Amino acid sequence: MLAAYAALDLAGRVTAARARTKALWLAGGATAMGLGIWTMHYIGMLALTLPVPVLYHCPTVGLSLLAAIAASAVALFTVSRERMGVKQEIAGSLVMGGGIAEMHYIGMAAMRLPAMMQYRWSLVALSVVLAVAISLVALILTFRVRQEQRTSLRKAASAIVMGAAVPLMHYTGMWAVRFHASNIPFSTVNTLQISRLGIGVISCASFALLSLAIGAALLDRLLRAQCEVIEATRKDELYFRTLAEALPEMIWTANPDGSDDFFSRKWFDYTGLTLEQSQGNGWTVVIHPDDLAPCLAKWKVALQSGEPYEVEYRFRRASDGKHRWFLGRANPIRDGKGEIVKWFGTCTDIEDQKRHQQILEEQIKERTAELADANTRLQEEMWERDAARRELDRQNEKILREVTERSQRATMLAKMGELLQSCVNKDEVFAAAMGFAPKIFSAGPGAVALLNSERNLAEVIGWWAECQLPATVFEPASCWALRTGHPHLVVAGDNTARCGHAEGVKNTYLCVPILAQGEALGIVHFQATDASPALGDSELSFKNTFAGQVGLSIANIRLREALRAQSVKDPLTGLYNRRYLEETLEREIRRAVRAEQSLGILMLDLDHFKKVNDTYGHDAGDTVLRDAGAFLTKSVRVEDTVCRFGGEEFVIVLPTADAEAARSRAERIRSKLRELVVMHQGQSLGRITVSIGVAELPVNGTTAADLLAAADAALYRAKRNGRDQVVVSEPLAITEKAAAAITGEPHKP
Repeated sequence: MLAAYAALDLAGRVTAARARTKALWLAGGATAMGLGIWTMHYIGMLALTLPVPVLYHCPTVGLSLLAAIAASAVALFTVSRERMGVKQEIAGSLVMGGGIAEMHYIGMAAMRLPAMMQYRWSLVALSVVLAVAISLVALILTFRVRQEQRTSLRKAASAIVMGAAVPLMHYTGMWAVRFHASNIPFSTVNTLQISRLGIGVISCASFALLSLAIGAALLDRLLRAQCEVIEATRKDELYFRTLAEALPEMIWTANPDGSDDFFSRKWFDYTGLTLEQSQGNGWTVVIHPDDLAPCLAKWKVALQSGEPYEVEYRFRRASDGKHRWFLGRANPIRDGKGEIVKWFGTCTDIEDQKRHQQILEEQIKERTAELADANTRLQEEMWERDAARRELDRQNEKILREVTERSQRATMLAKMGELLQSCVNKDEVFAAAMGFAPKIFSAGPGAVALLNSERNLAEVIGWWAECQLPATVFEPASCWALRTGHPHLVVAGDNTARCGHAEGVKNTYLCVPILAQGEALGIVHFQATDASPALGDSELSFKNTFAGQVGLSIANIRLREALRAQSVKDPLTGLYNRRYLEETLEREIRRAVRAEQSLGILMLDLDHFKKVNDTYGHDAGDTVLRDAGAFLTKSVRVEDTVCRFGGEEFVIVLPTADAEAARSRAERIRSKLRELVVMHQGQSLGRITVSIGVAELPVNGTTAADLLAAADAALYRAKRNGRDQVVVSEPLAITEKAAAAITGEPHKP
């Protein structure tokens, strides 16, 4: 059994080794296994109770050992192959079993005693068959468990079976021998008698060699595992360093106590420091003295609290000694227990951002100073002309309010633009626009009107500030903004070009078209009030921007919808394609399984479609496919899904339909399709017939692959039975043709 376990363990080592190492493992393993089997044989010979002493011929004993080693080598070589077919198993078991039987009978021939040995050949044949069968079982068991790294129950059980089977063959061979007393002299040259001490020495040596082989295999596994761990660690570190060098920021890491252990190359290039100079507190020498204390204080707080770290500081550049502003960030990396194992930090150059901010602040200061100077001069002049000064003050206050109001409105307009970019349909766009419009244009009322799908009428979808329009539905020609594609302003009292939809509006009003990709979608209508009687040019930019953002959002939604339609629609027939079918069918199957409802699948194939292409040309075939697709779309319910499966094949998904309902629907489609007249270039293409396969969930399976396979198998039978018919799939019947449909191979009727 120890030899059998050694065989299982060494087989994995021989398989994993390569070239010369494999030869060494093969030689050592074969020697250890052969010696174990050989020792078992001669220990088993002690079970013989003969009245005479038994001597053993040493050369013959050595020959039996070589036979055991050779049989073990064949076994290890056979199971070390990547694949072991039936022929290799049979050949290996014949060679290995023959070697074991040969070792046994050579060992019997090595016996020298005053008796004759006679063999019962039927039992000899049985022992040889047992040896071959045992070898076959041993090869199969060894091949299956050779890659197991640890001592498992299956591996131990295999060793017990193999180790117990070899003595069974040995004692079967001993059963075949009969000893008869004889006075025939025999040679005692090169013979010796095996003593118990000798058997003990041989046994201990064999056990030691087998244990050494198993220990070597375990040590080899351990070394390989350590090498793999080291290699994986090295690859992970190389990947991190490569990633860190590829990022535009400076990358650094620190231990949980805050000591730095890694800096990217950009840090060394910028600061001119080495890794040794940067570790510890060495990195602080490149920080501006004014920024050092706040930086260290925040870093200390982050280490104590475990919260992310963020600070702005100036670094000295080694190339020119100048300081540049950087944004430093660090986040803790925690293990499964929530303990911090590493700090990951970045340093981002924000010098340009700071410079722009400083320029802006200086401009604001300059503007403020200019305003202050102007106010000072005005105040000096107002001592003499107090009335003019108060008027100027009121004007300044008005300008300030307007600037503040414009700033607030610009901010809201920007927020609206961000929100519109996240809208997924037109309703969300219009809801967001109607929500922001009264906030942005609070000074006067307004309304939004959109063209319908036929573009022959415009309808008011919303208004704010109690905007009054005489007509809520009007023709596009009654609005000059829709006719010209440009904003149209009508001043109060001017009757030159008034919009028909605003008849009766006395105050000034402005119509701004909503454009998407050069196409008018509607208008935004603004009205002046008695408190704000005019709509100046300063307001026009806000209103154009408002309408432009609405139009841009609608254009983006249209583009996304078009791309979505192209990804799920077949361009020839306009039906859903195979990709959409896979998504829809999986969803409908889950829904049907949850609701414990049926689900019908129809797979249709146009009969003799190749003949149409060959006779009338591929353009005629395309016409047949388009008309057939349009016919199928009209022949199903709203909740049904029609898809082009490929070529002239179509699939219809029928929710809640059982096999009988699906078959009835298929029969109706088949009979109606025969009445379809397809014309191409003024010529009829003849009668169009179709073969249909029907499958049902759960009778034919609960997965998309099973249902499509069952429907395709039924379709194949309909084709084989003469076409132009409906065949319902047998329960859970998946033919070779259905398997081909699952793998996506083209259907050949």
